[in-house]
Amino acid sequence: MNVLIIAEIGSNWEGSISKAKKIIKECKKAGADAVKFQMWRANDLYDSSHPNWKQIQKSEITFEKAKTLKKFADQQKIEFFCSAFYPEAINMLERLNVKKYKIASRTCLLKDPFSLETLISKAKTKKPMIVSMGMGGSKQKIKNIFKNNTTTFCYCVSKYPTKFNEIEWKKAIKYDGFSDHTIGISAPILFTTLKKIKGSKNIIIEKHVKLLNSKGPDASSSLDIIKFSEMISTIRLISKSKI
Repeated sequence: MNVLIIAEIGSNWEGSISKAKKIIKECKKAGADAVKFQMWRANDLYDSSHPNWKQIQKSEITFEKAKTLKKFADQQKIEFFCSAFYPEAINMLERLNVKKYKIASRTCLLKDPFSLETLISKAKTKKPMIVSMGMGGSKQKIKNIFKNNTTTFCYCVSKYPTKFNEIEWKKAIKYDGFSDHTIGISAPILFTTLKKIKGSKNIIIEKHVKLLNSKGPDASSSLDIIKFSEMISTIRLISKSKI
């Protein structure tokens, strides 16, 4: 079984290119297949009264920052891609030749500014899409938009963090991807095991990852790089096992 393991960086790079490079390097060392960042504009998604407003603003990724991070990821031989939240971001990322895109749960609701335009822009690339729908939205509408794209839907519970007992496993294993927000490593390992038993050939695991000293808004619901490495080793072992 092939398992694509994605390290979701989110805001855990804390607006620091040097920290971003360090976490990319550590994720590669841990055995991840890809690192994913989020390309948004703070004013589109958040109110300036948000308690983490300064950190949110600091974590905006411009084209130049994306270019720097993509180049570094290429050097480390790990894939770089993004969740993008506004149409112009797609144009920027296309210039960097990213291989795929992520659709965040909130984008599927079509309530954020430019959500529909962003989805249409992504669809036009005809590249693979990874979609989380933890917040709801119309799966059929998303399928219609991406009828010319290879699309993988991920099971997701949009709580940060998610408690293990909040996962509906009978529902989860119907998906080929799992975007996990639990604190530990048990949930993605169990998902991999269940999908292996079902005979799945390809699955996706996405996990929020942080450096040991991370203090960003996402840190409290992210896995540190040591645990992340342990998770990957276990998943690789399961994926190669004979069941």
